[in-house]
Amino acid sequence: MSQEKASPGAAPPQPAVRNACPLSRVRAGTLVRIKELLASPEICQRLRELGFCEQQQIKLLLQNNNVVCQVCNVRLGLSAKLADSIWVEPLEPRPQAA
Repeated sequence: MSQEKASPGAAPPQPAVRNACPLSRVRAGTLVRIKELLASPEICQRLRELGFCEQQQIKLLLQNNNVVCQVCNVRLGLSAKLADSIWVEPLEPRPQAA
């Protein structure tokens, strides 16, 4: 996991995972898996305390100026800026039982 601080005017850090994108760019209703947290160590620690851990599956419920997602059966709201630091990969939808 990268914990480098970006210098002003520098490009945002990129994750090591190929199919990952920021949580803020995921469509509402999508189930995703967290691949990497790209924020300061203090912010990463707080996100993990809230349940946003690497490999955790979450569902994006709403995306406007803020992001609302379900993590560990709890709905949490994040700013779009904070959601930019959570890199995720989309998961295939689960088949519905007949």
